[in-house]
Formats: sequence, C-alpha cells, structure tokens
Amino acid sequence: MAQSLESIPNNVDLSSDRRLQRALEQWQPNFLSWWREVGPDGFQAHQVYLRTAISVEANGWAHFDFVRMPEYRWGIFLEPKSERRIGFGDVMGEPVWEEVPGEHRNALRRIIVTQADTEPASVEQQRLLGRTCPSLYDLRNLFQVNVEEGRHLWAMVYLLHRYFGRDGREEADELLQRRSGSSDKPRILNAFNEPIDDWLSFFMFTMFTDRDGKYQLAALAQSGFDPLARTTRFMLTEEAHHLFVGETGVDRIVQRCAELMGKGLDPRAHGAVPFELLQKYVNLWFSLSLDLFGGEVSSNAADFFAAGLKGRFREDQLEEHKALGKSYRMEVPEGGKLVAQEVPLRNAMNEVLRDEYVKDCQRALDRWNKTLEKNGVKELRLRLPHRRFHRGVGPSAGLFFDPEGQPIAEQEWKAREQQWLPSAEDRTYVRSLMHPVTERGKVASWIAPPPKGINGMPLDFEYVRPPSA
Repeated sequence: MAQSLESIPNNVDLSSDRRLQRALEQWQPNFLSWWREVGPDGFQAHQVYLRTAISVEANGWAHFDFVRMPEYRWGIFLEPKSERRIGFGDVMGEPVWEEVPGEHRNALRRIIVTQADTEPASVEQQRLLGRTCPSLYDLRNLFQVNVEEGRHLWAMVYLLHRYFGRDGREEADELLQRRSGSSDKPRILNAFNEPIDDWLSFFMFTMFTDRDGKYQLAALAQSGFDPLARTTRFMLTEEAHHLFVGETGVDRIVQRCAELMGKGLDPRAHGAVPFELLQKYVNLWFSLSLDLFGGEVSSNAADFFAAGLKGRFREDQLEEHKALGKSYRMEVPEGGKLVAQEVPLRNAMNEVLRDEYVKDCQRALDRWNKTLEKNGVKELRLRLPHRRFHRGVGPSAGLFFDPEGQPIAEQEWKAREQQWLPSAEDRTYVRSLMHPVTERGKVASWIAPPPKGINGMPLDFEYVRPPSA
C-alpha cells in the first residue's frame, strides 16, 4: 500500500511548498515500484524490527518497531540550521548558500547525482541475500541497511527536486531507471555494479565500500551549499550502522576461522572461510573502494575545494583551510618505474581524503588481527594491499602491481592474480556455505555469533517475522 507524502517524516516543511509536494508525490509511487521490483527479494511482506527516523532529535532518529519494508516511513531530514560560514577554499568566511549559485549548478548537481546513485545501487546488489542469511540478527541488519539506503536516496532526491528544477526532476527519475550490473544502464560507479551474491561479499562491501560513503559524506558535510551539508550530516548518523555491520560481520567470520585454526583444524574442512580467502576478499573490496575516491591528481577536486563545494575530512578541525602554497608528495608510475612527484595540495584532495579512509580501514584490520591472536593464531595477519594494487582509476589504472605496490609485468600478474583475488572456484566455495539459518538464536557454522543483540534485545529475539506471524 503506497503511503501518502504526509506520512513521511520530514523537517523541511514539505506541506508549505505545494509545487515540491506534487513533484515528490509523482516520484514516490515510482520509488515504491522500484523497491518492490529490485528491493529485498522474498521479504516484502515480512515484519522486520527496524530503526526508523521520525525526527532529528535524539529521541526521534532511532525509533525501533516492527514494520513491513514497503511501508517503511522514508523521511527527509536536514540537520537543524545553525550560524555557519563557508569554512575553506577561496570563499572561506563568506555566508553559506541557501540556494544553488548559478556558477556551481552543474558541479553540485553532478556531486549530488553521483552520491545519490550509490544508494539504490547497493539495494539492488544485495536484493537476493535474504535467502541465504546466517541468522535472523544478520537478516534484520541487512534490511536495516537496505531501508536506510532508500532513505538516503530520498534525501538526495529532495535536494534534486527542491533546488535543480526540471533538470533535478529528470535526474531523480533516472536514479530509478539505472540498474546495478546492467549492460544497458549500469550504475555510475564501478564498485556498485559488482555482484554481491554471498554474505562475505556483503560484509566486505559494508566494511570497505560503505566506508568510502562515510568519507564522501563527511567531505560534503563541510559544503558551502548549506542544504547539502545539513543533509549529509544527518545521513552520517545512519551510515555509522552500515559500517558497524560490515566491520563486526567480517570480525565474526575471522573469529570462526581463528577458532578452528587455533585448535589445529582446517576451516575449509569444517565449513568455514579459510584465512587465505579472507585476505583475497579484503584485497578485492579494498581496491574497488579506493577507486571511488577518484584519481590521485584531480583538477575537479581542486576546483570543488577552491569553490567551497567539498572540503576535507573534518575540515572544521584542521588548522588551515586554504591549502595554498602547500604540496603533497606521491609516487606515480612513469615508464615502468615509480617516480616521486610534488603535487599542489588542492589537486591532491582525493588522495588526502583517501589517506583518512586508509587509516580507518587499517584500524579495523588491527581489530580483526587481534581476534586472530586472541584465538591462538599467532603467525597470520590480514593486510591491506597497497593502494596501487588492482586499481581501475588514477595513474595505476591499467598497470600491474603486486599487493606491496611494486610494478610487475602483465604476464606475472596473470600467473598470480588468483593468489591475490577471489577466483571463480573461491566464489563457488563461499556460495556453497550460504545456507539460510532462520531459527531464533541460531547462527550459521561459518560465522561466530554476535556478542549482543539489537537495541537491548536478546540474541534469540525474532528480529524478522514471517507474514503469518
């Protein structure tokens, strides 16, 4: 049953703008049709214990209750207005913009559409995972991620409708027409066209690829276009859960592997994910996610920073905000060798953001390696591959590097690729583990149980109820 627009929580006073309300009313049934077509397959009528935002206040953005996903109250939330001035670039100190400056219209639309396209893409990538869930706890977490990606799509579509006129409405329609993995109308960014047909890939995706989203949103939260900054700041409160699902999900898979290895047992022989396969999936999803930041040297990134459109991570906590007269040292491949270059700092803004991302990913790997150690596995450690490894964007794209970042010949890459990245056989093995476990309190044998339930509920709580319940 389609919900009326008035039933969607918002703090943007939708009812006072009849033109905007009508436009969103026309878009809404198309969104619900898209959700039913390519949203979670086989679970549209289930009751799911979901967190719903009903306001931006502390007691309103995390309201828990059972709901059928097509009836989820997708809302439009902007962080409340505050006295802000643009905090960086050539326009530092000027008042933030409440409307889109004409000279930045195309750039802002491109930024918003690219971010918006990732939200429905991930729902499409994950639509079949519910059928092979390792537990009701994990099934509920999958659906929580899915509905919040839907809400983030609403957040971006609101900006397109409200501030970009006919162009924005057309872009919003296009967001529901592209499809992840489609040969005709694929999603904009490559990582969002990758298949996610097993839960190891899902946890790696929410760990690494959603973490890129954290850093992109954090950079946009500094934007001089205030509605975008206020929107992304609220989105970050929900994004934290997606990263929690990924980081703890992989940690539990590592724990199960380590428990078996600590007893001298072969994880593969006992229906778990072996260490070498965990490393291959880290290599794959980390490298795919690095590409999402863009090229190492980017005039667009420099322009966005100079214009006050997109800042650095926690820009407001840095000591200087102009990035003038400074450089960034990087090694780039040139003639088969690595050559050091000094790049103007503004042109290296993608790499500056990527640096923060890599540090955050390393923190998570340190946690997983502690799990290995605590379970008696002393000699093996998971590692992030070098950022030149397996890149499809930037100066390393189309070239060949080993996981340490050293140049190698194409012939050597072809000979060793399956040592470093999941092979077809690896993927088949992982899929062979994916048998659904939907009994309350039970967890699949390839993953350790979570340490606690959701919102104070016990682990054996019925987080997802079938339609007859």
